[in-house]
Amino acid sequence: MIYIGADHRGYELKEKIKSWLSDWKFEYDDMGAHEYNKDDDYPDFAKAVAEKVIANLDSKGILICGSGIGVAIAANKIKGIRAGTAMTPEQARASVNDEDLNVLAISADYIDENRVQNTVKVFLETKFSNAERHVRRVSKIKDLEK
Repeated sequence: MIYIGADHRGYELKEKIKSWLSDWKFEYDDMGAHEYNKDDDYPDFAKAVAEKVIANLDSKGILICGSGIGVAIAANKIKGIRAGTAMTPEQARASVNDEDLNVLAISADYIDENRVQNTVKVFLETKFSNAERHVRRVSKIKDLEK
């Protein structure tokens, strides 16, 4: 399952991503915003997506705001979340492969739509490598949450 959320700056892009997810046959749950509201707050959507990802094994999250940074910071406050921004498909692949990224944070303002589409697809299709060095490093990140 893919959990997706966005504030007002990411709302339009979220709607496009939902269409791509359907085309690619990924099941998703839209955690909001469900309508454009210039006064909404990105931490609300980051929390909703992050909590769903933690509660549902093998799920991933996608969050969108203007910079992508705000939603990543907010989501990372939830224990077990490894959220990060990716500007390219290669960066998304490396982040999942090496750090087991489970929430992709996307900038609605700084990345063109074609690159976003390719980056999201790679994020969803890439699996964690389980290489010993990456397992060790992710384990150290988990230790920081204690």
